Amino acid sequence: MKEISRIKLAYLPTPVEELKRLTGKLDGPKLFIKRDDQTGLAFGGNKTRKLEYLAADAQDKGCKTLISTGAIQSNHCRQTAAAARKLGMDVILILGGDEPEDPEANTYLDVLMGAKIHWTTRDLIKVKLEEVYQQAVEDGLKPYMVPYGGSSPTGAVSYAYALRELLEQRTDIDWIVFATSSGGTQAGLHAGKLLLDSDVKILGISVDEPKEKIQDTVSGLAGEVCELLGDPREISPDEILVNDDYLGGGYAVMGEAEIEAIRLFALEEAVMVDPVYTGRAAAGLIDLIRKGYFGQDEKVLFWHTGGTPALFADKYRRKLLNF
Repeated sequence: MKEISRIKLAYLPTPVEELKRLTGKLDGPKLFIKRDDQTGLAFGGNKTRKLEYLAADAQDKGCKTLISTGAIQSNHCRQTAAAARKLGMDVILILGGDEPEDPEANTYLDVLMGAKIHWTTRDLIKVKLEEVYQQAVEDGLKPYMVPYGGSSPTGAVSYAYALRELLEQRTDIDWIVFATSSGGTQAGLHAGKLLLDSDVKILGISVDEPKEKIQDTVSGLAGEVCELLGDPREISPDEILVNDDYLGGGYAVMGEAEIEAIRLFALEEAVMVDPVYTGRAAAGLIDLIRKGYFGQDEKVLFWHTGGTPALFADKYRRKLLNF
């Protein structure tokens, strides 16, 4: 694959581990995990890979300030703030929700890293983002707009390279299962699968959007990633494997399924998954195993995309301790 401009921020390659106890507990296919929760940038996560390319693009363009947006417990915003600080850049975040009296978990880390935070309602977040960006331009801050979730071709390309990394570690994986939302991670993985001529099956467990919307987003973005890497492809939405059966109570609502998954991963493997993304994807994986979705002789890899600081948000911590 063609290489594009990159700034090294992540600890790579991230480990691949066999989940022997969880495999035995679920009596299903052999389970593995790819530890992108250990990418190393302010508690790590999948956005760190994307920021290696987005930050490089920002610096190539002479930008001095990273601007992005997300929910109140945004893992993406935390890692964007960390990337900015690591590179000596300023950072402005627009968070959707009510400003907390006492910042906690991801928001606490944003504050600790000196991010300038603007608060708005979730339905007005795009309007506020554009307003703040234009003001930063006028103020001479030389801003760079980091897309929501890092999900642009420049960000998503990181997961085409990440699939190459995985295949250099193990070539016998039959399935990759992970949390999907804004689509960048899945688009990069799918593009990598095509460009590397791999037959691994890539299944995204939606945490917030209907299947058809994610398929449309991912197929378009994966095509752009292929083009960026010098090998244009036409990708149909039907190629993109998405399961939206596990949306539960809605985005960032931790229910019994997520609680069981968080506790099961913690008790059996000492692996921490989060209440919003990886916990929901892990719950989907567990349910699919119990339903016999995967072949008993298949090897299934759970790609841990990070998010563990959210476990320390009070509303989640209390529920997990009292379950």
